Formats: sequence, structure tokens, C-alpha cells
Amino acid sequence: MATGNASADDTPVLEIKDLCLSYFTRAGEIPAVIDFNLTLRQGEAVGLVGESGCGKSTVAMAIMRYLGHNGSIVGGSIRFKGQDMATLSTEEMRQLRGSQIAMIYQEPMAALNPSMTIGEQLIEVPLHHEPGITVDQARERAVDMLANVKLPDPVLVMNSYPHQISGGQQQRVVIAMALLSGPSLLLLDEPTTALDVTVEAGIVELIAEIGKKFGTSMLYISHNLGLILDTCERVCVMYSGEAAEVGPIRDLFENPRHPYTHGLFNCIPTPGRDKHAHPLMPIRGQLPLPHERPPGCNFGPRCDFFEPGRCDVGQIHMQPVDAARGHAIRCARWNEIDWASHEVATKVYEPMEPGEVVLVADEMQKYYPVHDRSLAALIAGRSVRQVKANETLSFEARKGETVAIVGESGCGKSTFAKVLMGLETATGGTLVFNDDDIGDTAVRERTPAQLGSLQMVFQNPNDTLNPSMTIGSQIGRVIRKFGIEADREKIDRRVEKLLDLVKLPRDFALRRPRQLSGGQKQRVGIARAFAGDPAMVVADEPVSALDVSVSAAVTGLLMDIQRRAETTLLFISHDLGVVRYLADRVVVMYLGHIMEQGTTDEVFAPPYHPYTEALLSAVPIADTKVKKKRIILEGALPSVLDPPKGCPFHTRCPRKIGGLCEESPPPIHHTESGHSIACHIPLDELRLVEPVITTAA
Repeated sequence: MATGNASADDTPVLEIKDLCLSYFTRAGEIPAVIDFNLTLRQGEAVGLVGESGCGKSTVAMAIMRYLGHNGSIVGGSIRFKGQDMATLSTEEMRQLRGSQIAMIYQEPMAALNPSMTIGEQLIEVPLHHEPGITVDQARERAVDMLANVKLPDPVLVMNSYPHQISGGQQQRVVIAMALLSGPSLLLLDEPTTALDVTVEAGIVELIAEIGKKFGTSMLYISHNLGLILDTCERVCVMYSGEAAEVGPIRDLFENPRHPYTHGLFNCIPTPGRDKHAHPLMPIRGQLPLPHERPPGCNFGPRCDFFEPGRCDVGQIHMQPVDAARGHAIRCARWNEIDWASHEVATKVYEPMEPGEVVLVADEMQKYYPVHDRSLAALIAGRSVRQVKANETLSFEARKGETVAIVGESGCGKSTFAKVLMGLETATGGTLVFNDDDIGDTAVRERTPAQLGSLQMVFQNPNDTLNPSMTIGSQIGRVIRKFGIEADREKIDRRVEKLLDLVKLPRDFALRRPRQLSGGQKQRVGIARAFAGDPAMVVADEPVSALDVSVSAAVTGLLMDIQRRAETTLLFISHDLGVVRYLADRVVVMYLGHIMEQGTTDEVFAPPYHPYTEALLSAVPIADTKVKKKRIILEGALPSVLDPPKGCPFHTRCPRKIGGLCEESPPPIHHTESGHSIACHIPLDELRLVEPVITTAA
């Protein structure tokens, strides 16, 4: 991103110096952020990374003065354009927010008022911050900004309520709102976590363009190191309220010095990483609670290079690695560690050969009727229309195999999972699992054996764990429900073994969900899914909202359990980095259709379907040696109520062949190995496409 024009006096837009933040509770003062420093100049983008709970968002909230009644700055300062923000009154801060400093939040629905139209909320920004502006002028500027963020039909969006537009469109509205007054400083707190990779790529490019246009300074807060590499010039790695390492983006990515920074990179599934020979290495232990920090180095209990008497004494201060480049580190032993010769001990696995076929989808369909009682629909004879969520899906999965289903939101991935689990029934075709056609058998009509053999791990464990029941009782209920054990003592012993399996302490059986972290809750969800000895587990985005360290642990856990039980894993995700690492086979879906399927190596190398090619190009990769083609899909996913004729992807395809793609369904090309691609482009031409992702020697 361009750095913009420096101001006349070169005063930083944001300067945080020796910042200490604390929260005051009944238990006393709890330090949240300690000795934190950060400088951000005009037009510059800086990334703030680290595990959940390390203090990233707390720093952002301190900048906005949103610490709450019990949060306070107890040391240091935050200066905005040279002015100490602690000296500003409440009214002065209110005027500053939204005009000079704006924030883009992780959840757009939490930032938008559901009872007001998009237009009403956007118009408020200039009306509140710019005296003398008229309502018509504010509305015109809002429409222009919606066009700048590339929302189709801005006037229609202005008249819509938040629930009437998609998640990606909501996020673009929040970005438009943040940029409406041309702020000097933009804070982005996980702005793309819940978005598809294609939408994420478009939004990242959009923010970069607008930042360059307005000279906006940006502070990116994210646990996605690939996103930080794509968007920032400098990065600050935080750990337990402190900056662990800071410096230029390439210095930290190519030559990280802090053991914690190395640990984060070991948790990321970069291209070429083999799950058998080089599995991900999660950082052992957990982030300490603010009131339980160890003496000396906060990372000491989790560090492979910890030295008693040196790393656990006094306060560890930041030290320069390369003062000229601004590379600094908080580590007592950083210049003693030889990273070139240091080898991380990893467990090497023998690849597991898939067994017999356990799941066969043969032209499975799932339609939803939608009734339109309008006079025009009745006259046209279209009072009942069909939403074709799944259209003739055909693929298979084998025992012990991991099959990934990928695609954008709305492509039909979760609908297929609902049919498989019996929450919906198929409209047509067959879905055979363990020799039983279960496609038209609802969950209430399935036998206990069928229910127990198919289990699911959900994206958000908070929505699936009963807050009033202990962890042990929730896992035990599954064991009893599916007839695995009936005796209370045997159930308790099996619960303990399952907790051992997911690497949780046995006394967690007595805890309730509120007493566990997000990663621990996800492990409980996995334990519960495997409690009934299932033959197949459906994992629906199980790691998308987790830190990279927790994600690596959960991914490894799924692999370990799958290996022991020879379970078939159906992995539903839009994170193609995790898919490339974890899956044996990949099914690419678009608008209810299968566009491509094959082994992971086949799908991630030419020949590609043009949609697969676009998906791969949009994946942020945390590796400076990797080069990618840049393909940004224009337009949004078409409506499932009115899907395009011919190839479903032709409205967004950068390689469309005129009327042929618009009128005729694409043929399916099959290679000798079983790799299949549904496309009008001849297979020989698809083979000539250059790889999307290449790695420098």
C-alpha cells in the first residue's frame, strides 16, 4: 500500500508511548496492557497480531476511549496528531470519533442498527460531524461512498434494512460508514474473519484503494497473518498485554526472532506443508490470565528456550534487533538462539490408505419451495418457485478419508450437511451411507445406530453447548443416548477417556461452558461428536473463528482421532489454506452445483475450473516466498431464486465463452485419475493455465 504524503511537520497520526492499561474489579487492579509503544504515520498500515486475549482489541478501544467505566490509562500516553487524547473532554472525543478516527468492527450486524435503513445510518455521519451540510448533500455523499465500496445499486441498498443484504454487503456498508468523513485514522478489528475468501479479497483491495486515495492511516487487528502480509508495511506481535516483537513486515515474516513469533508461524498451514511429514505445531499451554502472569517473561512457561534465573527475573524490556529498520524484540535470549540449526520435534505419521466407500451422493437434489402470492406471480403462473440449494450432487467418501467441501456462502455446502444429518430430506437422487439410502429419511425416523454413526462438529460451540449443564453431563448424555453405555460409572469413565482424547483435564467434566475458553469449548464439541463412535463426522467450519495456535491444535486433534478410529471426516470450509493441509479430496461447489472435484493435489494445481482458480487466488498466505495470481471476481453470487441459465458461474467468470456459457450447461471433463471439471473450456486449454500459487526457490 502507498505510504501517502507526510504532513508538513511529520507529526505521526498516532503515537502510543509506554502505554499501560488496567481494569479495576472487586479483586483489585488487573493490568491488561503493559509498556506498549506504537507509531503510525500518514498513509501507513500497521498490523497488530497475536492470540485472543493478548490485548489487541483493548489497545483499539483505548484509542477510541471505549474502555468502559472500570478501564483506565494508568501510564503512558496516546497522542493523535500530537494531541494527548487523555486531555480531551467527552464531547471532544465524540466529535473526533467518526470524523477523524473511525473503526470497522468484526461483526457488521452488531455495528448496524436493525431498526433503521442503511441510508438513515449513513446520512447520520456527515450530518453529525459537518455543520451546515444538508440532508440531500449527506444522502448524495452516502450514495457515492456506497458506489466507491462497489455495492451494486447503491440507491436500493440505501433503502434496505441491514437484514435485507448479505454479510459481505453489510461489511462494505460498515466500511463506507467508517470512510464517509474521510478519517485520518482507521482501526480495523478482524474486518474479514467471517467472510468468504473472494469477498475478503475484494474488501482488502477496496480498503487499500480508498486508503491510498485519502491518505488514511490504518491499524489492522487480526490473527490472520496472511491478511497482515497482504495489507501492512509493519507489524507488531502482541503477547499477554505486551509487544513481543515489532518491525517491518518482511523482517518479521522472513527472519522472526521471538520464540512466540516462530510459534505462530509453526501453526499456519502454508502451501506444501504435509500433514503427515510436517504436521502443524501448536504452541503448548495457554495464554496466562492478566492476574496470573508469571514473573519475568510472560511467554516463559510456553517457551522452548526458557532459562530459569534469567527469563523469570524482573521485567523483560524491548531490545533493538535492527534499530535502523525499527526491528525490536522483548526477549532476554534472542541473540543466543540459532534458528537455522533449531529443529522443532514433530511426530511423523504414515499416510493412511482410505478404506471402502461409506458415503455415495448420486445426483442428490435439495429444493425449497417459495410461495409468491402476488397477483403478478399468479397471472404468470409462478406462484410457487423452487430454490435449488443442491442440484445433482454426485461424489463419494471412503473410510478414514477427509473430504472437504468448499465454496462461497450460499453455494449449498451447509444444505448438503443438513440433508446428510437428517435435518432436511433430499428432493431427488440418492444419498447412501453405510449401504442405507438416508436422503429421504428425516432425523426423527432414523435408527439409533444411524444417528450415532453420523455426528457433527459445529463452527460455534457456544450455540451448541447447554450453559446450565456440566461438560461431563453433556458428553455423557450422548454416550447414553446412543446406547454405548448405560451404567453410570462406565459412562463417567468413558467421559474421562474422551477428555483425555481431546487433551483436556478430567476435572473439566465438572465445569460449565462459561468456565472454558473458545478453543476448549471446541474440543468439548469434538469429544461429544466422537462420543458415539461415529463412522463419519461432519465438521462445519470448526476452526474459522479460532486463533492460529488453537486452530492448529484442533486440526491436529481431528487428525489424531480420525487416525485412531478410522473415521471419515467431511470438512466444510471456506479456508482453503486449512483445506489444502487437511483434506485428501476436495469438492468445489458454486450455487448448488459441483464445479470441480478430485484429490487435493489435483484441485490445487492446473487444470483448474475458473471458479477454483479465483478461490485459490484469493487465499491470503503468510509466506513472502509465495507468489499468487490476482483474480478478483466481479459481482455477487446470483440469487438462488433466479439462477443463471447455462453455466451457473458465467455471470462472474473472467474466462466466459460468450453465448455458449450463457445458454448451455457445461460438460463435465474427466481425467484418467478421476479429477473432474464442469466447464465449456476444453480440458487441454485448462491444462495450459499457469499455477495460481508458486513458491520461489
